[in-house]
Amino acid sequence: MSTTTLPNASGHYISLQTAIAMTGLFRSNREVILAELYQERDILPLSETFHRDAIDELLGVPGCAGIRIYPGMDEDDKLHSILVAVNEDNEDILSLSVARNNEPVIIEVGQRCPPTCPPASDLNT
Repeated sequence: MSTTTLPNASGHYISLQTAIAMTGLFRSNREVILAELYQERDILPLSETFHRDAIDELLGVPGCAGIRIYPGMDEDDKLHSILVAVNEDNEDILSLSVARNNEPVIIEVGQRCPPTCPPASDLNT
């Protein structure tokens, strides 16, 4: 089912307790949800961190009304988040950017954990 409407912004927020529960459940199950062949290979990251400048550039794309996150996979089968701007009609904005050598502004190369993990917090311990 596709839709041309963006989700309501007020529906995005969850409590810290819900976030702790959800990230904890993911950490507990991140290997067992994979086929045995893919276990213990850090296929699924615990987190990915993106620099604010990259997010600001994405939000600055003309017509940007939101961000969509696509799951992607590299040649080592590791999952990566791919971020693109979306317009008010919920369409990906893939127009070319002069600042990006005539490529659309698409963000990936986040700092994956593991191997490079953030300091401990309620969401990752």
